[in-house]
Amino acid sequence: MTDGNQALKKAGLKITLPRVKILELMQNPENQHISAEDLYKKLLEVGEEIGLATVYRVLNQFDDAGILNRHHFESGKAVFEMSTQKHHDHLVCLTCDKVIEFSDEVIERRQDEIAMRHNIKLTHHSLYLYGHCTNDSCDHADE
Repeated sequence: MTDGNQALKKAGLKITLPRVKILELMQNPENQHISAEDLYKKLLEVGEEIGLATVYRVLNQFDDAGILNRHHFESGKAVFEMSTQKHHDHLVCLTCDKVIEFSDEVIERRQDEIAMRHNIKLTHHSLYLYGHCTNDSCDHADE
């Protein structure tokens, strides 16, 4: 049994072709922070005829099961990434929607200190920083 099939079983989800194909694509590092629509297009590119409604349904099931994490960046649409990654925060370019993952121990420590000061025991958190690329590598810098 593959790792993907084991993840589905562990989450209590039946192993179906759409779930397996979507999970295979999501495990590719280049497909992190991908929308349902973009994932649907990638499925079509590789010859998988899985409907958009099915893609949405499976992504929601994976999010509910803890296989994926859903993020709502400023673009207004949900994007997904594998939940097996180590905790990280995100920098998001508002021009080209590029997402950069980063970790910083000082930021993590300060968040814990602030929560403790306010008598809050953190269970989880997300930090999104928004701005604009300042170099020529921005995909839409000249628009």
